[in-house]
Amino acid sequence: MRYNKIRKMDISNGPGIRVSIFMQGCTFNCKNCFNQETHDFNGGKEFTDETIEKVLELCEGEHIVGLSILGGEPMHPKNIEGTTCLAKKFKERFPNKTIWVWSGFLFDKDLKDKEVLKYIDVLVDGVYIDELHSPILRWKGSSNQRVIDVKESLKEGNVILYDDEVVSV
Repeated sequence: MRYNKIRKMDISNGPGIRVSIFMQGCTFNCKNCFNQETHDFNGGKEFTDETIEKVLELCEGEHIVGLSILGGEPMHPKNIEGTTCLAKKFKERFPNKTIWVWSGFLFDKDLKDKEVLKYIDVLVDGVYIDELHSPILRWKGSSNQRVIDVKESLKEGNVILYDDEVVSV
């Protein structure tokens, strides 16, 4: 598994100041993807235990409210094991900080039985569709995508959309 980059202070991928990691590799190849350099599974850098530790160290600051995992495609079969390991270790160390993940895979169709969901607070799911793009959408690029409160969805057994007023950071 590989990753493309780590941002140590990101304010555009989830609420508050976050650390973001962009996984390498994606097969969706969405038209006008904002991150096309992450599509090649052979690009980027090797994702190792040292990478995980670096991300966790960057998350230690009190000003960091959470971790954002994007891509590429963090839930692709080639990446999901590493994504799960990172998410699990993050939640063990920072149980009061949030994890946001962006994926083209659908929560209730492709991901519902995946272990990684136990650690994720918010999932933005669905492929980016350029024709449905709107700059006024919050946390997503196209209107078909959903911003899902994963904890509530797992508890209720169906998709519960994220509400800025309900889910705290």
